[in-house]
Amino acid sequence: MGHIVAMGGGGFQMDDPLLDAEVLRLVGKDRPRICLIPTASGDAPDVVDRFHVAFAGCDTAVLRLFDREVEDIERFLVDRDVVYVTGGNTVNLLAVWRAHGVDAALRAASEAGVVLAGMSAGANCWFEGSTTDSYLLGRADALPDGLGLAAGSFTPHYDGEAARRPAVRRLVGSGALQPGYACDDFAAVHVVDGQAREAWASRADARAYRVEPDGRGGVIETPLETRELG
Repeated sequence: MGHIVAMGGGGFQMDDPLLDAEVLRLVGKDRPRICLIPTASGDAPDVVDRFHVAFAGCDTAVLRLFDREVEDIERFLVDRDVVYVTGGNTVNLLAVWRAHGVDAALRAASEAGVVLAGMSAGANCWFEGSTTDSYLLGRADALPDGLGLAAGSFTPHYDGEAARRPAVRRLVGSGALQPGYACDDFAAVHVVDGQAREAWASRADARAYRVEPDGRGGVIETPLETRELG
């Protein structure tokens, strides 16, 4: 059974331990083996440092691709309980992953039961498509080029960036982007075997939505029933 946790925003990069703790609960081990893939942030050292602090109770590892040290990436990832992907640039993330074969390695890890998680770019990557500001900050463009481990599209920061909501409504309504899910900061969608099972929120006002075309050029935006954490 493949588990994916797609956060609109939150986790250790936004000082949000509740969503991260819920990810670890899916594993059910006292000391989970968790690997960070910080490609979207350019393997930024400060992000890696914050990861080690946030997951100090876990067996932590990092897969760096800009100064790569791991030879067999598939074996490295399949041996973990959780793979966690940072936010950053989704377009660059996917290009670098494909150049190093990380896309195939992640597929194998998912099939082996490894929990896949991440926020923003680290959530976009799992779906068939997404919206991204990778091409230009302050703008949300369609990116129908994800790994396809989860069906449909994903949009992060639904309440946190002014460009996101109108762009999603336009793109999904016109058919330029697949119908899918949108999450506010501090909200997440838990996907099991490629389909969304439930939504989580670490703050009371955070929401997750199903966004679908209405057949008239607009969208139907349906709030998901959300389990509040903490």
